[in-house]
Amino acid sequence: MKTCPEIILKKGKEISIKRRHHWIFSGAIYSKPPDLREGELVKVVDARNQLLGHGFYAPGSIMIRMIAFANEEVNEAFWLEKLTAAYQLRKQIVTVQGEATNAYRLVHGEGDHLPGLVIDNYDGNLVIQAHHLGILGELAPISSALKTLFGTDLKSIYNKSATVLQGKSNQEDGWILGKEPNARVLENGLRFEINMEKGQKTGFFLDQRDNRRLLQRYCTGKKILNTFCYSGGFSVYALRAGASQVTSVDISLEAIGLCQKNLEINGFDVEQNPCLTADVLKYLQEIDHSYDVIILDPPAFAKNTRSRHNAVQAYKRLNALAIKKIKRGGILFTFSCSQVIDRELFTHTVTAAALEAQRPTQILHQLSQGPDHPVNVFHQETSYLKGLVIYVS
Repeated sequence: MKTCPEIILKKGKEISIKRRHHWIFSGAIYSKPPDLREGELVKVVDARNQLLGHGFYAPGSIMIRMIAFANEEVNEAFWLEKLTAAYQLRKQIVTVQGEATNAYRLVHGEGDHLPGLVIDNYDGNLVIQAHHLGILGELAPISSALKTLFGTDLKSIYNKSATVLQGKSNQEDGWILGKEPNARVLENGLRFEINMEKGQKTGFFLDQRDNRRLLQRYCTGKKILNTFCYSGGFSVYALRAGASQVTSVDISLEAIGLCQKNLEINGFDVEQNPCLTADVLKYLQEIDHSYDVIILDPPAFAKNTRSRHNAVQAYKRLNALAIKKIKRGGILFTFSCSQVIDRELFTHTVTAAALEAQRPTQILHQLSQGPDHPVNVFHQETSYLKGLVIYVS
């Protein structure tokens, strides 16, 4: 392996690394070279000069993201091995006999032992997001490994990292292989249009697949409100399950256009199932008590611990309003994708909302992300999506 700059940890700070947690915080570092560049691969040793592994350096609170816990060379063979392992796992958990699904998350960062790397597969069209400069610098060997892994099934590779890196790199988003900005994929037999260049995240919220399917239990003959609907995933599932009407609401005009498109390509009437551009809170304030099922799937209200308190208050207001407005005997699907809002805090927040709304509620299901977004037992931060299905009497 090429010679890497060396990071020395303070005594006792190697414990979390030996437990295979991927992050090293700045306070754990005893010494580092003064001229380290962001994204540089470094060797990490403990206070006794024992090798702990290798990681990518970045200034800030999380200073090292461990990519290998052994003396492994980070090269194309390394990436092919790691990506093959991720792919073999997806073949077990996504491809289920009798289900038509060709879109899934191939790599879920630390959940697949590859911190900072996200790859989503849309029927052979791969979207890569590098969440730090170390991964961005590895795009060439990663792409080469993907070409080897997928062979002729690979249609395109798109790098969509600029937004998440927030100006840390001058590299713009762009096509590494092919060019397929729009793709139609199947999820449990339903069709969805994906815009990989302009869509939110990588183009579609794959983590809600199982929760969308669960929604179908509660939709037959019911009037549904899907808020923060984006491309209408929950809406399409509800209509396929026999909902009498679905109203989809999002503040983004582009999202509403995509939602309408997805209703149409699945054969549903857009005029009978309105897709509305509106502020969700204002819309909830104005509706009557006619909705049997309401879905709340907002974007992350908290990006860091500093914004957690304000986020909790926002989740409380949103859920209290929905609980007040839902029809008696209604079902509320409510979610938080804010990593810093843990499951217990989210449940307490929804409980506080129910108390404010002064309506009896019961929890029917506790939800999470799909299995193609695996949770690393050594890195629990990979569990980020929390959901509750509650009955409001």
